[in-house]
Amino acid sequence: MTMGSTRRTVLVTGAAVVLAGCSEYGDENGGDDGGSPTATGEELAKTDDIPVGGGTVLKERKIVVTQPEEGDFKAFSAVCTHQGCIVSDVSDETINCACHASRFAIADGAVVSGPATRPLPEEQITVTGNSIRQG
Repeated sequence: MTMGSTRRTVLVTGAAVVLAGCSEYGDENGGDDGGSPTATGEELAKTDDIPVGGGTVLKERKIVVTQPEEGDFKAFSAVCTHQGCIVSDVSDETINCACHASRFAIADGAVVSGPATRPLPEEQITVTGNSIRQG
């Protein structure tokens, strides 16, 4: 009897290769870690671009930068903790998600109104002169 590749051998080998490839990237569940694609130290915005009592959503970077009080800059993940939509805007001192109307405080990312039950995770930023950078 000759030893050839059976359908079962090919399927099992193929599945192992796919699983091994998935484990190299993302979290331990094989998915996206939800982190920002922005490199540490990369400029996010200029301080003049962030209104006092408001903020700016950087959708492509999945970060929202706020300025709750003059000179006090904060940054949060722009991924809503309810169902993963990107928040849409910042107004009336809240970060707003248009998908299901969750609202978060610009000062600490806390839930102001749901359906979200968890705050937006804080992102680390540094402010040097007029530059806001991640990290």
